[in-house]
Amino acid sequence: MNTLAVITPSYGPDAVFFADLHESVLEFTPSDTVHHVIVPRADRHLFARYAGPRCRIRVVNEFIPRRFLKVPRLGLWANLLRPWPPVRGWVMQQIIKLAATASSDADVVLVADSDVVLVRPTDASRAFVDGGFLLHRLENGVLPGMDRHVVWHQTARKLLKLPPAPGPPLPDYMSPLTFWDPANVRALQRHLTETTGRHWADAFGSHLHVSEFMLYGVFVDEVLCASGVRPPSDTTICHKSPDESPMTMESAAAFVDRLPPTAMGVLISSKSGTPHEVRQAAIKRCREVAAG
Repeated sequence: MNTLAVITPSYGPDAVFFADLHESVLEFTPSDTVHHVIVPRADRHLFARYAGPRCRIRVVNEFIPRRFLKVPRLGLWANLLRPWPPVRGWVMQQIIKLAATASSDADVVLVADSDVVLVRPTDASRAFVDGGFLLHRLENGVLPGMDRHVVWHQTARKLLKLPPAPGPPLPDYMSPLTFWDPANVRALQRHLTETTGRHWADAFGSHLHVSEFMLYGVFVDEVLCASGVRPPSDTTICHKSPDESPMTMESAAAFVDRLPPTAMGVLISSKSGTPHEVRQAAIKRCREVAAG
């Protein structure tokens, strides 16, 4: 039977959201599933109370080469091999996701942002359809005007030494809750090292505008499956709020009403400014609806 691990890079300001996520991981994943939360060393104490057989508190430095040094108070990292441009904190989180997944001994990794909450039972079998490992792929999800997404696509293709994308519409591989195949991530790392002539983390971190999800998706679809059938996709795994506007009780109720019957988790963005009581009410109601 396939095993599942959950990986969540986080940091101090998201500790309150992580509490809800971790509680849901304990409730909705198998008893042998371990939740790995990876945080800056300075924030470890904020997550220490979750440590136990099913939660391992890891620090960022465990997963990156020693040449990456944190720049105090700036939220940046410097790669001593090539200090400019610096690596932004958001890009370092992406490097951590890739590194932690590649190092996992589980068969399936569920990558979950801190502000996600599971609402239905989830195990490794959910990552497969007809024997194929799922890939979050929203066909034609990147439309004209979504300039950042287009740049992320082009950066992924540059790193993978693929021809530039013809332009939108393009598939969207972004998701706050998604399954990754650790074997595919290890293959991606090897491919980056071979195509760029640099350690994969050095190559990835040298870009200011880059997305780990776009890179993984393009790699799986266009490198691993270049001459074959693309893997199956399911974009209903995570039920997301439509934007980052604060929810009211009324809009939260509408959000719950749209919960797909196949959704494993929900996302009410930590950046939305949704009041705590509204967020908790929406999560509680989603759990009730999911339970039938």
